[in-house]
Amino acid sequence: MLLGVVVMHTGAPDAAAQSVAPDAQAVRAARAAQNDAIAAGDLDAVTAFWTDDITVRRALGAPVSGRAAARAAFEPPAGAPASGAAATTPRIVYRRIPNEVEVSAQWPLAFETGVWEGREGTPNGPVIIGGKFSAQWVKRDGRWLIRSEVFVALTCAGAGCSLTAVP
Repeated sequence: MLLGVVVMHTGAPDAAAQSVAPDAQAVRAARAAQNDAIAAGDLDAVTAFWTDDITVRRALGAPVSGRAAARAAFEPPAGAPASGAAATTPRIVYRRIPNEVEVSAQWPLAFETGVWEGREGTPNGPVIIGGKFSAQWVKRDGRWLIRSEVFVALTCAGAGCSLTAVP
């Protein structure tokens, strides 16, 4: 016995897809702005994209809870240069590159996945560590903010391979 399936197409794009497209673009724009802030070393601007209760699972497994702790993870390492001095420990400039942003048509939530990289010293320095990430975004007062992020390190080179995980 054969069962037929009828698919109707009205020619108009799906209304739900149309309603979330601007939000997906807003999430991508927020991520790009946060990447710019990271590159500039502007920690106040970096943290402006997080909820107060952000949770992060860092690349090698260390958990981070709360905006203050997440900000501390971006503080320059001991031995980092002060205004042009030579560095004993290089700064790592992180960049998140979204592959996909999916926005809920039901709730003020978005899910982002992509790849990340850590470059030595500057935004154009050599990539020394990288991997994949995912993030949960929440829309509050018309702004998209990151509530949770998970980073998984998959590659390393040079100084990036000397980083250690927290048990």
